[in-house]
Amino acid sequence: MRSSSHPVDLTRAQWRKSTYSNGNGGACVEVARNIPGIVAVRDSKNPSGPALVLSPGAWTAFLARVRAGDVTP
Repeated sequence: MRSSSHPVDLTRAQWRKSTYSNGNGGACVEVARNIPGIVAVRDSKNPSGPALVLSPGAWTAFLARVRAGDVTP
């Protein structure tokens, strides 16, 4: 994860809603993977709020743990 002392410009991020999100405006997560070297994750209910910024390796490891049932999506 990148340090907050080195902000990442997410103005060109192309956000995609999680397939686990429901259509009722509930718990929605959006992911942007179009920025080289990072994966950004945010709450779709607060698009101007903070985003988690992960390395592609950390994102892949997180998804593997979700798929294995170690983490609840």
